[in-house]
Amino acid sequence: MTTDTTHSEDILAIAADWRAAGEQVAIATVVETWGSSPRPAGSRLAVTASGRLMGSVSGGCIEGAVADAAKQAMATGQPQLLDFGVSDERAWEVGLSCGGKVKVFVEPLA
Repeated sequence: MTTDTTHSEDILAIAADWRAAGEQVAIATVVETWGSSPRPAGSRLAVTASGRLMGSVSGGCIEGAVADAAKQAMATGQPQLLDFGVSDERAWEVGLSCGGKVKVFVEPLA
C-alpha cells in the first residue's frame, strides 16, 4: 500500500525530472483542510507550463482552477495561496460541493 507521504515524494521526484528536462513546473500542496475534504493536507499536484499534471489536491473537483493558478505562478514567478470552501461561490463553480474547505499553496519551481 502506498502512503500519502510516498505519493507526495513521488510527485516531487516527477516534478524534479520534468524540471531537469527543461519544463517549467509548479507544485500545488494542500496546506489546510476543514470538514469534508477529498484529499488530506500534504497532498500535491505537479503542473507544467505545457499542461502535464501529476498527483491530486482534490480528487478532481478543483484541479482545473489549481492548474490555472499554477500556470499563472509560473508566468509571474509569484506563489499563491488559494482558498476554496462551501461559502465561496467559486468553490461551487469548480465543483467543491463536498461541504469542506481546502487551502492550496501553489509555487513555481526555480
